[in-house]
Amino acid sequence: MATYEWYPKRRDYEAEKLKEVCAMEAATNHPLKTIRVVEMKTAERRGTPSKTTPTKASPMSDFIDPLSMCDPLSAALDGSHPLSVSAAQAGMPTRTKNLQNKVSMHGDKDYNNLDETFEPWVVRKNAILTKYTTSEKLSITTSFLSSSDKERVIIKTQASSTVTDKVKNRLEQLDDFEEGSVQEMLNLTQQDYIKRIDELNQALIHAWNLDQRVKALKIAIQCSKLLSDISVIQFYPSKFVLITDILDTFGKLVYERLFEKAQYTPKGSGVPIRLPENFTPDQVSESAKETCRNWFFKIASIREMIPRFYVETAILKCYGFLNVGEYDEALRRLASMIRGIGDPLVAVYARCYLCRVGIIVSSGTRDHIMPCFDDFLTTYFQVQGDSVQNTLAMQKLEMPRYLTLFSPALDWILQCVAHRAPENTLKIVLQKCKEQCNSALLLNSILSAFKPEFISVRATECIEMIRDCEDMGFPKHLLHRSLGLCLVLAAPPENQRLTVLNDVWKVILKLKNPADYIGCAEVWVEYVVKHFGNKELNTVLGDIIKHMSPDRAYEDFYAPLQSVITKILCHIHDFSQLFSLDKFLPFIDMFQKESVKIDVCKSIMESFIKHQAEPTNDPVIINALMFVCKTMHDSVNALTLEDEKRAIGHLICGFILKISFGRDFEQQLSFFVESRSSFSNIDAVLIQLIQSVNNLSMETRKVVKGNHSRKTANFVRACAAYCFITIPSLQSVYCQLQLYLLCGQGALLNQCFSQADAFFKAAISLIPSMPKMMDFDGKVRSTETFLMDYIQNFVSTLLTVPDNPDSGVLYLLRGLINIVQNYTWDVHSSGKVLVYLRVIAILSASCQEVYCYRVDKVDANDALYGNDPKFLSEARSMCSTLVDEVLSQLKLLSDSDSLKKQGSLTLELLNTIISHGDLSQPSMVTLAVNLWGLAQKHGQTDSKQKMKVLDTIRIKSSSENGSQYRDLLNQLPVETRT
Repeated sequence: MATYEWYPKRRDYEAEKLKEVCAMEAATNHPLKTIRVVEMKTAERRGTPSKTTPTKASPMSDFIDPLSMCDPLSAALDGSHPLSVSAAQAGMPTRTKNLQNKVSMHGDKDYNNLDETFEPWVVRKNAILTKYTTSEKLSITTSFLSSSDKERVIIKTQASSTVTDKVKNRLEQLDDFEEGSVQEMLNLTQQDYIKRIDELNQALIHAWNLDQRVKALKIAIQCSKLLSDISVIQFYPSKFVLITDILDTFGKLVYERLFEKAQYTPKGSGVPIRLPENFTPDQVSESAKETCRNWFFKIASIREMIPRFYVETAILKCYGFLNVGEYDEALRRLASMIRGIGDPLVAVYARCYLCRVGIIVSSGTRDHIMPCFDDFLTTYFQVQGDSVQNTLAMQKLEMPRYLTLFSPALDWILQCVAHRAPENTLKIVLQKCKEQCNSALLLNSILSAFKPEFISVRATECIEMIRDCEDMGFPKHLLHRSLGLCLVLAAPPENQRLTVLNDVWKVILKLKNPADYIGCAEVWVEYVVKHFGNKELNTVLGDIIKHMSPDRAYEDFYAPLQSVITKILCHIHDFSQLFSLDKFLPFIDMFQKESVKIDVCKSIMESFIKHQAEPTNDPVIINALMFVCKTMHDSVNALTLEDEKRAIGHLICGFILKISFGRDFEQQLSFFVESRSSFSNIDAVLIQLIQSVNNLSMETRKVVKGNHSRKTANFVRACAAYCFITIPSLQSVYCQLQLYLLCGQGALLNQCFSQADAFFKAAISLIPSMPKMMDFDGKVRSTETFLMDYIQNFVSTLLTVPDNPDSGVLYLLRGLINIVQNYTWDVHSSGKVLVYLRVIAILSASCQEVYCYRVDKVDANDALYGNDPKFLSEARSMCSTLVDEVLSQLKLLSDSDSLKKQGSLTLELLNTIISHGDLSQPSMVTLAVNLWGLAQKHGQTDSKQKMKVLDTIRIKSSSENGSQYRDLLNQLPVETRT
């Protein structure tokens, strides 16, 4: 291609701006108002034309706003979302789909009639399974074994040899297992035991699905018998949870079977239909009632009391098919039956199961609950009996540990007693406790069960009962902890608060065991924070340090110590008050384990960022948080995960943004200097510091309104120097380039010309270091798109930068062009050509008498050169060179695979000529016509892009001064103009 000389178009930017301003009109409607659809109805009459009449607009009633819907992740926590998994199923193997459908039909409604304060069993049982574990070997008696277990069993019953024995065994099949298959597995670990229990559950489901009802009943009986075994007594609460889960499954299967069978025929209709959810016994068919009675008759024939009780309780809901009032009688009878169980632990869990099922099937029936509690009080003395003592001696279990086994069952019974009970019920229970069984175990359950509001008004009475109660090995410090949990939720009367604290803390101070002490202090510290001042809190923190420091006891109790910090931060949001406490930072020093200390520091910083609404310059806060942030920063090393580094950087940046010294800019800069020295290993923090210092220089400019004095000029230069020194320490070239440009723009705004030059030169020299690929938001992508955008932004800034007299004309732009020319671009990329076209546009703008934009109080090259011919000639020469470079690049795209790209770039160059070139010059017109021909040559150019260019020429040719565009249009081929 021939060499073409570039001639920039002379432009009057102000006139162009005025010409493009659209006429303004007053708005009749708010532009953001919601669009409402108006329904149009057509009224038609025979022989008359139809008329369309608008009806009144009505809101869309069926529209569902997705943002107003329940968050499925939050709903999953409480089980209200279809995708949520109940805690009962979380750790268990997958069940049969048929069973899940049946069980879920009524299981989700079990607690619908109860208060929201009533804690469902599903919440408690996971805690029981976690707490009550054992390393002892377990055994299980079963007739359903996998083949791999045969070598671990002992045969207990052999097959009968006579017909008489066989008949007898068949008659007693509900008491015994299958003939010749009753076996006992020994030496099971806890995990193996749980696995076998789950196998029994699956066997029950499988038998039921195969219509083997008797076999399913046998499995339920077999599982119930396991609850009489206390050979590994510390595991009994967990065994109770596992076994009763199977019984619940059995009960729901029986109920669902009867519910499906119990169709009824409404009056006036001969067609039987399905029972409604809230049916009455008179709607149940007689055949279904007979089947229901048969179930209860089968269960009544079980000779052993414990399986008979548990299996009948499991299907207790089925009494609803028989007669009104069956629940009341059955619950009272079953409560009396439990009195025949000799072991106090087994008996209390049987009462727990009865209350648990009773509260579900008939939440309004309460006649059995208080008798269960009274029976427990009456039989509590048995824990001191010889039988229990011998069992504990054989299993080497201490009495305090044994008594804690009662807590889950007793807590549940008392929760049922307290449910919707008036305050007088607590008075009655406490009175019974004083008269019959002033036990620490019982009192602890009472404090846990009743509403904190009821407990708080009797705080002093409860303290007296704690002092006078018989602990029998149940530690009293647990009572003080339970009382503290109540008083944290509901404060005692104001005149009693200090008395309560003094009475309790005197006891806590005397605790020697660190575990007992911190267990109480962790709870009561929140009571102190909520109701008292700094003095009391400081005293408590000092006492905790005193108790936990000997023998470095704090190393074993990081979790409760962290809880203390969390509770303090939840209630104290005035950080000057918090850090003024003498014991707070020494308390933090107890966290010697690095990971724990970092978590504590994060908690402090998160609370500060969340609750510190206004910026602060309090030296106490700054010094304390500088220490906290330094601790977090120093934990970062080469092995730190990126997410962790990002989280720590975010917190430190939040701290930096919250510190402000107002108009004392020098003090603010000193803070940033100190922060840089303290947090030099995290790029995110350094970037924030650079941005903050850059913003500080702009605030200075705003204060002086751009008219710097010697002092402020020196200050903004110091800010620029801070940024210039800090940027190279960043690891990311991407961030360095961005900040060099940003800081250079800031320096230019503050008339710091040498500093701006330094920033721009550094940016230009850094461009070759830009990696070809980078990680953007977790995805590795090419950096050429970013680099193109960056260079275009950069050259736009250079239009406002005056030349340094010692460096020659347009020296920065020349340096940038040289870098771009030598940069190794992707062979399939159009980046180099597009950058050249952008530089041509900027050079054309630099040839105007007045530039289209400028920096306030900065004389650009239009003022510096005054449209000097030598300057214009130099700019034109650079443009001509760039045009030649672009044409050379287009020539390289002549192969068949690159023709489409060649056409697109050709139109881009043509568009640049139309917008910025002087088409009154014949050479420019010739170039434009040739470019159009090149774009049309192979027919692979985007038609939409061609039409846009052609429309631009036509629009410009229709203007007053559009003769040159008309001439260009006339020189284009005829088929183009048409």
